[in-house]
Amino acid sequence: MDDRTIVIGTRGSKLALWQAEWVKSELKKLHPELEVELNKIKTTGDKILDVPLAKVGGKGLFVKEIEEALLSREADLAVHSMKDVPVEFPKGLYLPVICKREDPRDAFITRMQDSKFKIQNFESLPKGATVGTSSLRRSCQLLSIRPDLRIEQLRGNLDTRLRKLDEGQFDAIILAAAGVKRLGWAGRITEILPTGRSLPAVGQGAVGIECRTDDARINGLIAPLNHRETSVCVRAERAFLKKLEGGCQVPIAAYAQLADGKIVMDGLVGSMSGDRIIRGHREGTEGEAESLGLALAEDVLSRGAKEILDEVYGRCAPGINGEIGS
Repeated sequence: MDDRTIVIGTRGSKLALWQAEWVKSELKKLHPELEVELNKIKTTGDKILDVPLAKVGGKGLFVKEIEEALLSREADLAVHSMKDVPVEFPKGLYLPVICKREDPRDAFITRMQDSKFKIQNFESLPKGATVGTSSLRRSCQLLSIRPDLRIEQLRGNLDTRLRKLDEGQFDAIILAAAGVKRLGWAGRITEILPTGRSLPAVGQGAVGIECRTDDARINGLIAPLNHRETSVCVRAERAFLKKLEGGCQVPIAAYAQLADGKIVMDGLVGSMSGDRIIRGHREGTEGEAESLGLALAEDVLSRGAKEILDEVYGRCAPGINGEIGS
């Protein structure tokens, strides 16, 4: 392969391909002479459709095979949804670029009838309503507000999830707003949930680019795609997650923003049932991003999150925690 051709490793879902194509187009703008190819890779997470991913290893299942392609040089770079990326990388790989973030919040979606939403907003959900989500983070926070809700597993790509909703399997579903918007389905969003109600997953809405540490050419080509503000915020969130990580998926959320050169960050750890949620808040300078995330994690651990984590880790199989899916 000559120096004008580079290969992007990506999952084959519509959203993953949208993200990879976006990175491809941005690279072509910067380097018109480049030939950019996509290597579509089916990951373990894409193959397991009938089991909640929290039971089989968490979000690392969406990147393992892609990282193997990077190490074997079947791909030069990989494009990921940041919330799918584990906090530890195989030797020789790293994450030098985090692109500009889309809307990081969660989208509340209900069925439509005669071009109108049958349920107008979250507050209008009837008692005992069935809500679909694959995320323990979302279910934990929603149950803390509405313990009467029935939370059911929701897997599959965006089209599949919307079809299941429209078939009446759910009264509502919760998805990442970024993916819905990127695929042109913003009109299906009934309501964007405020972060005070549903704090986002670590890295939600951001796209990351992973590559080999020793590949100076690729590192140079992709460097301009790094978005400083997003990178600072997501790295703070990932430091929070790294401090809390243990044996399996747990309801963990964190969201950092930059305002007037200052990082403002919220985080939480919750029990599976939503009956206990430990929230924390920290502010600091831009240069303190990772130490701020660590300090926030230590704060919630000291106020009850450690007990929640110990309970969950004590009864689950080894894996990687955090957010998975859309």
